Amino acid sequence: MRIADLDGLHLHYREDGDPAGAPLVFANSLGTDLRIWDAVLDHLPPGLRIIRYDMRGHGLSDCPRGPYAMGALVRDAERLLDHLSVRDAVFVGLSIGGMVAQGLAVKRLDQVRALVLSNTAAKIGQPAMWHDRIATVQAEGIAGLADGVLARWFARAFRETPAFHAWRNMLLRQPPEGYAGCCAAIAGTDFYTPTSGLRLPALGIAGSEDGATPPDLVRETVELIPGAEFHLIRRAGHLPCVERPEAYAAALAPFLAAIGHG
Repeated sequence: MRIADLDGLHLHYREDGDPAGAPLVFANSLGTDLRIWDAVLDHLPPGLRIIRYDMRGHGLSDCPRGPYAMGALVRDAERLLDHLSVRDAVFVGLSIGGMVAQGLAVKRLDQVRALVLSNTAAKIGQPAMWHDRIATVQAEGIAGLADGVLARWFARAFRETPAFHAWRNMLLRQPPEGYAGCCAAIAGTDFYTPTSGLRLPALGIAGSEDGATPPDLVRETVELIPGAEFHLIRRAGHLPCVERPEAYAAALAPFLAAIGHG
């Protein structure tokens, strides 16, 4: 367990792999923490410095009073990488983590040499939807929307396994203030124009059963970046790194090899 003090905001992060290796950074989705990547790590190639962190308002990181702006979430990632002296990383972001990835690449190309945009988009949903979700969380807690969220996260077959209950508990135990704060950040974000200006290697990953960011939405965003690749993981929802970690690593590893990272 490691905590970075970033001008008074304490972010929880982990490092695995080779401390002298090529940096590979993972950012989690809304309502999750860095554990969503656990099963992927065992299937990644050697020679990587793997960095994961809990976004503000999630996991073991601080939960400041919301609402949050996407610029603040991007700044958190920027400051963490500066704290760890990271340059030229491949940044893997899932859902809201993918929005952070896009914003960071626009702001700090010295930190990001390539992007993996997983189950994400330049714009996700409409503001009214997110404001409704914030109102539900404020009135009923995360339990008030958990069943709908989990149906979008996971394919039906996975929801019938014992492992599903652990991930449900993870969602329910996130701070409501942090969840609502990040909903506000998503509601206010439209990265179509800045992302279309990016010129760097990029890989898009989507799950065929994703009810939150369907494959066509992911593909639309990835195609804003010239030369970007797209990979569909079948029989997986919004968190393919949880449902099909081997398939997720099998999509990621060739991309890293192709750009000489590792």
